[in-house]
Amino acid sequence: MDEQELDPAIAALLAEAEKSHRIGEEEIDTAEPDNVPEAKSDNGARRPSKGIHDVDLGVKGFDPPGKLLNDVSSGVFDDPQYYKTALSGENESAQRVHTQLSKYLTSQDPKDRSVFRQNIISAYWELLRGMSEKSGNMHLPMPKRMLMRFGVLLPSLFKPEQKEFFSRIIFENLTNEPILYMDEWFKEVLSGRMNISMTDEPASSRKISKNPDEAQMQEQTRLMQLQSKNSGKLQSAESMLTMKEHEREMLEIELKRLVDDICEHQPCFGLEPHRAPYTEAQKHEFSEISDKLRNLSRNDKELSKNLREYEEAKSIFDSVQEKLDAGPEIVEMNTGDLKTEFDTVRQMAKMTVGRQGNQFPIFTREFFHCTEKGTGTRENVLEVMRWIESIDPGAFCRIHKSVPNRIIPYTLLVPTYGDRGFCWQPFDRYNLVTSRGRIVIPMYPRDLHIAVLTAVADLRWQVAKEKASYYWMEEGLTGQYYQYIDRQKLKGDLKQFFIEDYILWMTKESSGVQRLDKEVRGIFWRNMPFPQARKEELRKRSLVYDELCIKDNNRAMSDGY
Repeated sequence: MDEQELDPAIAALLAEAEKSHRIGEEEIDTAEPDNVPEAKSDNGARRPSKGIHDVDLGVKGFDPPGKLLNDVSSGVFDDPQYYKTALSGENESAQRVHTQLSKYLTSQDPKDRSVFRQNIISAYWELLRGMSEKSGNMHLPMPKRMLMRFGVLLPSLFKPEQKEFFSRIIFENLTNEPILYMDEWFKEVLSGRMNISMTDEPASSRKISKNPDEAQMQEQTRLMQLQSKNSGKLQSAESMLTMKEHEREMLEIELKRLVDDICEHQPCFGLEPHRAPYTEAQKHEFSEISDKLRNLSRNDKELSKNLREYEEAKSIFDSVQEKLDAGPEIVEMNTGDLKTEFDTVRQMAKMTVGRQGNQFPIFTREFFHCTEKGTGTRENVLEVMRWIESIDPGAFCRIHKSVPNRIIPYTLLVPTYGDRGFCWQPFDRYNLVTSRGRIVIPMYPRDLHIAVLTAVADLRWQVAKEKASYYWMEEGLTGQYYQYIDRQKLKGDLKQFFIEDYILWMTKESSGVQRLDKEVRGIFWRNMPFPQARKEELRKRSLVYDELCIKDNNRAMSDGY
């Protein structure tokens, strides 16, 4: 990229950097500027995300789609001081980023540019390491947030239409879904509202401190972990209790209708005021009433059991909550957890790109080739997830006690040029029932649908594998698929085979285009079924799907499900 393509102010700044190779006080001071454009929604109000950590098991789908972009530009990328503001007040890595970026943009030798590019990668992540600790600051300048969120360091690296598009991206989380940009992710971890992501490294055993204050804080942390673990049991017990109460209500309504029917007698004409005996239809309802009473009796036993479980879980929850309320309030920021999470997020970013992918972390028109709807913004990713759930209703469901619980995973949007998303963890270690899993989506992929599909496929595989536990090679979705791959004598990554087949299942088979092996199609049809309406549509297109529907009906009639 030629220096003439840059804004004059930025070009002058880079020219000065070539002379001094350092960020002077007169160029970028450590004070944060006063006049920084704030990103706003169309109504001008800032709406912080609320409720994204609370799992509502009663929600059965995403809200209707809203607007994807603001109507007006925020103007944040039009600030002539954007570059200075983004690097002001940071650690020495800001100097390294500035120096290496200056050399990279002005160098003409491809070999030198390759070296500078690699140097930028390491310096940039060290810059973000220090910047992430400020993510909880409500007054953090917007250029710093945009750097963490979109990787935008130099607005002059935009094309005009790209700058307009990014300026109109909605800043706030108006969706109320757990889909977070990188700066929001760090903010939630820093505030303690979200636990750090699980890693394979063994947890360090914490010794009980002799300092009374530290010992109290350790006890509070332990109680919070217990509360998190018990909250899943409480939510599950309440969900089961609510379901049984609803079932009882339906049975009672039907029972009342039947009793009302048999209590109605037609008059005997000519023999008034006497009334006719039961009709054959009313006599038939006697057996139906007996069935309803038996169902009510069984329901009452199950409801009583669920009520006891709920009372027990609520008692434990209230007891732990009382101890938490009586203990000291944890007000300090979790900087230690944030450092751990930052290393994890950096690893996540690498995984979205792959070993041979483009690891360059800064936004530039040289590498950005997405359309507006193909860019991984929060609203676009939500639209893709809504499309996935419309085809695969169980994509975000976990089965507990034969009841599907719809739980949307935490979704981290990382500003990388990767093409594949993935699942980092299917659920939290302390709450296996109702906790959110974690998936990662690259923001600048070649195909956003494929990037999200790979993450959801990975989530589906890991959830099914954890459910089957030690028998994952024998039971359920993973067991059936493993046995198929084993019979085919295929070598390679089993999960990767599944992900590729899942993509075909969602993009081809769902529209009637047969691309999967017959056995794989049968496995997916049984374990990841399409909605009934789509099944009926598919059976009209091909005998293959009609045969699968017939098998469905046969299993249903024989109670095979």
